[in-house]
Amino acid sequence: MPKVTIGCFHEHLPPVARKSTVVAIDVIRATTTAITAVATGKRVYPAGSIEAAVRLAADLDRPILAGELGGVQPYGFDMQNSPCEMEELGDASRPIILLSTSGTRLMMEAASRGACRAACLRNAGAQAAQLAREGADAVILGADSRGEFREEDRLCAARIARPLLEAGHSAGDRLTAEIIERWGDAPDDALLQSRSARYLRETAQEHDLEFVLEHIDDLAATFSLSDDELRMDQTG
Repeated sequence: MPKVTIGCFHEHLPPVARKSTVVAIDVIRATTTAITAVATGKRVYPAGSIEAAVRLAADLDRPILAGELGGVQPYGFDMQNSPCEMEELGDASRPIILLSTSGTRLMMEAASRGACRAACLRNAGAQAAQLAREGADAVILGADSRGEFREEDRLCAARIARPLLEAGHSAGDRLTAEIIERWGDAPDDALLQSRSARYLRETAQEHDLEFVLEHIDDLAATFSLSDDELRMDQTG
């Protein structure tokens, strides 16, 4: 029987079985921003560090640097780690390098270990359906935010994991079962209690919070990391 395990990425990726699929989640905001960019036809390259972003920029043609570290847009970057701004960005010809405090680092470290998918509340249902079809072990990891496994990532993880239990997966540990029980049928606005949501409100970035709440399960697609680029999976 395949297992689904939910956890939080802190400094390093926990041990993951070779054939497991890792699903990286950072609802506020890295995976939401990255998925939004790819869904609107842009090429997206997550960067695990500022140094990696600089190296990528040297290899790509006129890249747009998007991101934040500690919530602050780095010097020399073109835009924030913002799904709202990303959707409004009209130019799809230039590649996007995306950097975040922990979400992009989670994506890149997971990709270095094997199969890695990125998910957010925009495609939680589609991601759950794909994992159920594949029937393999899945490890769903939320990005650390100031040492915490934030509510928005627990909500998204539970929405992916709960259908897997119904499809025949078993919960990999007690934490997984507890998160699914607590968050599996929680309402969308349950994420508003998180510190991430409060931070966006306090820093006049409510537009990104509104974007997350207005785009729930509106994408019937999944997204994988391959050769340092996040791509929409081909179906059919």
